[in-house]
Amino acid sequence: MTDKDVTQVVQADAAGIAKAAPILAAGGLVAVPTETVYGLAARADDGAAVAKIYAAKGRPGFNPLIVHVRDVAHAREYAQWSDGADTVAKAYWPGPLTLVLPRRGDAALADAVTAGLPTVALRVPAHPVMQSLLRQIDFPLAAPSANRSGFISPTIPAHVLATLDGRIDLILDAGPCESGVESSILAIHADGTWQELRPGPIDLNAAHWQIHGSEIGAPVQPTLIEAPGQLANHYAPGKPVRLNASEVAQDEFLIGFADIQGDCTLSSTGDLEEAAARLYDCLHRGAASDKPRIAVAPVPEAGLGRAINDRLRRAAAPAA
Repeated sequence: MTDKDVTQVVQADAAGIAKAAPILAAGGLVAVPTETVYGLAARADDGAAVAKIYAAKGRPGFNPLIVHVRDVAHAREYAQWSDGADTVAKAYWPGPLTLVLPRRGDAALADAVTAGLPTVALRVPAHPVMQSLLRQIDFPLAAPSANRSGFISPTIPAHVLATLDGRIDLILDAGPCESGVESSILAIHADGTWQELRPGPIDLNAAHWQIHGSEIGAPVQPTLIEAPGQLANHYAPGKPVRLNASEVAQDEFLIGFADIQGDCTLSSTGDLEEAAARLYDCLHRGAASDKPRIAVAPVPEAGLGRAINDRLRRAAAPAA
């Protein structure tokens, strides 16, 4: 499509899913709801379709994409599977966990999906719309967040339209996303060791304790981009962001938490799940406000707070 077109928004019901499936089969772009954020889906086995994702988002070619699949059997077609991967997948799939595993040599995926890396990022989404869609098609879906690259991730269709209207074919509207932050990303290496590449709704340290009886270890700063969401400057609202703000200046839009109430409050009760679900909406509201700056109240660096603070630090990072 061209920038002069208008993106159609349809309800994510049986009729909407039936409309989306042939668009994807033909190499088109559809914004799809997941339990984390809205994703921009294209068939992952078609190089031209995947190129449309990068073009629509303005995404750098070195940043790989997550491949969404139906189930473990489907995932095994694209990755060198292991007992460790099987254990983790049985525990957390379908759900907001992405596994980064060695790519199979015969994996029927467009090369751009993995950005030239020897690994592939795989996820089985839990959202019923995505599950239904994946059952209706015979190919996997590459689906990064449905927004222009580097900007705030979308948790409602209006967020998608804010940066991609006219650049994609269709949006399946299923209302607000439940989790609100992107999936946890776990690399399982050939020797069985784990490496957290991105914090998210799944507490990977707790998962490692449950499965291995020990801590996963501190995250290692990657020397190259191995998975989505690792760029230092990301989720940017286009305004300066000040973190851990206990007081606010007159020219700041305040995102509150717990006892600090703001122009938009993540959770007045200090509930981290509620805060995660509201995070990007509050950032979108701050970006759209007439205040030139955004301030964010402190959020505990524990549990889901690690993922929230990871996104906030990247939103506050200076542009490269």
